Amino acid sequence: MNPILYVGNKNYSSWSLRPWLVLRWASASFDEVVVPLGGEGYGKGEIASVLAISPSGRVPALALGATTIWDSLAIAEWAAEAFPRLWPEDPEVRSVCRSVTAEMHSGLGAMRRDLPMNIRRRTTPREWPTDTRRDLERVDRIWTTTRQRYGAGGPFLFGTRTIADAFYTPVATRLRTYGVTCSKVAADYCAAVLADPAFREWDAAAERETWTIAETEAA
Repeated sequence: MNPILYVGNKNYSSWSLRPWLVLRWASASFDEVVVPLGGEGYGKGEIASVLAISPSGRVPALALGATTIWDSLAIAEWAAEAFPRLWPEDPEVRSVCRSVTAEMHSGLGAMRRDLPMNIRRRTTPREWPTDTRRDLERVDRIWTTTRQRYGAGGPFLFGTRTIADAFYTPVATRLRTYGVTCSKVAADYCAAVLADPAFREWDAAAERETWTIAETEAA
């Protein structure tokens, strides 16, 4: 029986997009269930339908028979063990790749707060608070320095696709949504991840979704 990946609304759920891309890039066989988010308990891990499939009350969650993995990075690590090549082979480069991935996973909170993922939306550029601007500058530095040092083998952060790219793809959608300008290297990287066939499939599904979450709820 295939693993089941439970994801949230594709227009909004940045956390769900990450492991979905990882599994697609690994050519893993899995079934997908979209769980509509929003409403009572949203943002607090208290949506009843999500608690029924994820002990944290949040998605994504990957069901492996009797075992459930309920964190996007943990799902990605499971995939990397089952389908090698999702991390760089060189140990030092792999440690850098894990570092930039973990920074995205646990940090950049101001950017998350002020630029929630909303794939269908397009807005005009605006002035951001200082902490948000600092996060956006940090993302640009990560992309630029990583591409320049490790990206000679292709258009992604470490040349070929890695877990890091899956974790930064939602950021690329945020920059597109909110009209954020960035350096040439970062802009080229955004273009590469947004042109990826797997992402384009997710993007198209998000465009077809009919439900919406109020802007004040989206995360």
